[in-house]
Amino acid sequence: YWFIREIEGIIHTQRERERERERERERERERERERERERERERERERERERERERERERERERERERERERERERERERERERERERERAVIFTKKIVNMR
Repeated sequence: YWFIREIEGIIHTQRERERERERERERERERERERERERERERERERERERERERERERERERERERERERERERERERERERERERERAVIFTKKIVNMR
């Protein structure tokens, strides 16, 4: 009789150990899933940082285009002033010729 109790105790202990090993494997799988979720969050943060850097580069390109447009407007104003000076010189020259007659 004690022999049967001894065997039952051994079987119970083995089952308990197996359940504990299974719980440990489950905890390890859960830790691995958590690490994977963390890696995914990190990849998402990196993608967001990259999108932000791209937006910043685009804003910089837009500022550069605006500066270029401003330089072009300034060159156009300078050409207009030069044409105006030419017209004034032509008027003065014409007046001198008229006065010489």
